[in-house]
Order: sequence, then structure tokens, then C-alpha cells
Amino acid sequence: MGRCIQTASSDYPELECHFMGREHLPINDFELVDKVIDTLKPDVIMNTAAYTAVDKAETEVDRANGINGYAVGNLAAAAKRNGAVFIHISTDYVFNGLADIPYTEAFPTDPLNAYGASKLLGEKLALDENPDSIIIRTSWVYSRYGNNFVKTMCRLMSSRESIGVVCDQWGCPTLADDLAKVLLDISNTEITGSGIFHYCNEGVITWFDFAKAIQENKDFSCKVNAIQTSDYPTPAKRPAYSALNCTRLKEIWGVEQRPWLDALKEALPQIGENS
Repeated sequence: MGRCIQTASSDYPELECHFMGREHLPINDFELVDKVIDTLKPDVIMNTAAYTAVDKAETEVDRANGINGYAVGNLAAAAKRNGAVFIHISTDYVFNGLADIPYTEAFPTDPLNAYGASKLLGEKLALDENPDSIIIRTSWVYSRYGNNFVKTMCRLMSSRESIGVVCDQWGCPTLADDLAKVLLDISNTEITGSGIFHYCNEGVITWFDFAKAIQENKDFSCKVNAIQTSDYPTPAKRPAYSALNCTRLKEIWGVEQRPWLDALKEALPQIGENS
């Protein structure tokens, strides 16, 4: 996510952006974080750092909570101390998946796994330390950078005759480049809202639907088979339904969602080149 924001920032020459990876500014080093922020005194602090190993978090609870929870609270406090806007990225995994319509920001949270619980802790601490924080929950994020579902599917489909993908988990894909633009647009306008918001590309699909679209648009000969979640057990439970309602973000900042398939078709050539 951070690299997508860095790439997109070239379209915003009016913004002076400083990018720091974990090798320069690990967010769980509270003393260093406070020193850097107190020195730079930025107008906006955007946190895209996270512990994202969903299954591994089940056995690394303290580490997940430290990065996704307590470090976020510290960043929010540092932002408030310096009069900066704090923007933080959260997840659809704060919900239990029992809904049958897209989740609004007001829907009660109830994470099923340690990763989701750690991200919810970060939300709560950010708002406790800095009530003016902006938290944007997103879902099924992918890009040409890092590890993600689309890159994994491209790799597997190019080397296997068939794969199985779960067809009973529903959600909304999000192209990180689209989210990056939303975050930069918010940073570049008068801040008129705070609290929790949702953003994803438009459309509710299953992982199987997502995989089939990748297969068809990349013209892979690999067969994609629909399987049940019970056929592919994982250490961490996933919500069966985690689609997000993005109406609030549209109302506050006029953000539009483009259809998930349009975003995927645009992204696939770049992802293919970097897989």
C-alpha cells in the first residue's frame, strides 16, 4: 500500500511527501517514532504499516497486537501532539461475517481471528488517543507490489493444470492504486470528517469469482475449481461475508468507487510483468 501511495504521489506535486519504510522507521519503536514526528512536524501522518500474516498471527498474538494495535495508538498520539491529521488503514476482518448485506461503519465489530482483533485494537487506541483520527477500513487489497491474492493466482495458474479456490467467502476486492488516490485526495483537501470510513472497489464477489476473472483475463489454461472453506482449513478463521458499504466516504468526500472488474483489468498487465 505504501509503495502505491509513493507512486501515486507524483500526481500531487503540491504535496511534499516523506516516505519511511520499516527499515528507517519501525512503528513499534515508540521513542524513534516520537522523535521523527516531533522533528518533521508533518500536517498529515498516514500509516500503511501493518502485521498482515493472518494465519501466523494466531501464534504471534503479542507481535500482531504490538504492530497493529499499540503502535497505532502511539502514532495517533504523536499526530495529536503535533497538530497533524492521522490517517490509518484497517480491515474488513474486524467483522464476524454473519451479515448478508454490506457492513456499515456503525455495525458492531466481532473479529474471528487474532489478526482482526489486533486491527480492531489499533482502531480503538487511535480514536482513544486522537478522536480526530481518520480510519479507513478496506478489503481484499492487491497491487503489483508485495504478496497478494492476484499475484498468487497468476503464479499458480501459470504453473498448474488446476487449482481450487473457495466459493463461500464473499467480499470486495480493492486495487491498492485506487485506495492510494483516495488517501492522497483526502490529504489534499480540507479535512471535513473523522472517525471510521469504508473503501473498496464496487461489487461483491467470492474468491472463486475473483480467481475466475483473473484466469479469463490472463487467458490461463489452468482450470479453477470451486471448493468450500471446509475443504481448505486454515489456522485463522475467515469471515464468510465481509463486504463493505462505502456510502459514508462518498457523502463526506465525494469518493467514487469503480467496479472491481474494471480495476482488475487495468492492473493485470502490470501485475503480470512483476509476478
